[in-house]
Amino acid sequence: PFFRGTPAQVVPAGPLRLNNRRFNSRDRWGASLLLAAVLAMLDQLVKAGVAATLPLGSSVTLTPWFNLVHVLNPGAAFSFLADAGGWQRHALSGIGIVVSLALAVLLWRGVRSRLEAAAYVGLIGGALGNVIDRLRIGAVVDYLDLYGRDMHWPAFNLADVWVVGAAGLLVLASFKPGVAPEPRGQG
Repeated sequence: PFFRGTPAQVVPAGPLRLNNRRFNSRDRWGASLLLAAVLAMLDQLVKAGVAATLPLGSSVTLTPWFNLVHVLNPGAAFSFLADAGGWQRHALSGIGIVVSLALAVLLWRGVRSRLEAAAYVGLIGGALGNVIDRLRIGAVVDYLDLYGRDMHWPAFNLADVWVVGAAGLLVLASFKPGVAPEPRGQG
């Protein structure tokens, strides 16, 4: 049956299953890591294209609210720590690698939903895309510039889109109801 309990306590009998199997990210661990690598490489390809076609510091207006730019960010989000003197390159790279490894381990151990697994893949791909930049050139290549009138959002890149999108997926996954525990007997 799809539901159990009394009419006042109707809860799903368990998670919806495809092929009568519950989702387990461990079954798709290799494919998940491969997809994360593809996301990181796609980010790197776009950055290479920007670097090859747009001189550093230049800007091309595409719409009244969007520019394509070529800037380097030695810091973190919103250029936090950009003027820290160089130590942040290694610290932020280390954080990105440690977080990516931790998320890969969590995928191996098994996460509760496809949504959560997709979020971890996006976080790994985005983090590693920016780590590659930091290790290769000491800064992250940013090229997307959104603005309205004189207010500019800090420039960002595809890896940042992966990370923010993945964070949104994690928020959505947090609202997904968990499996209701089995009722315990009285006694």
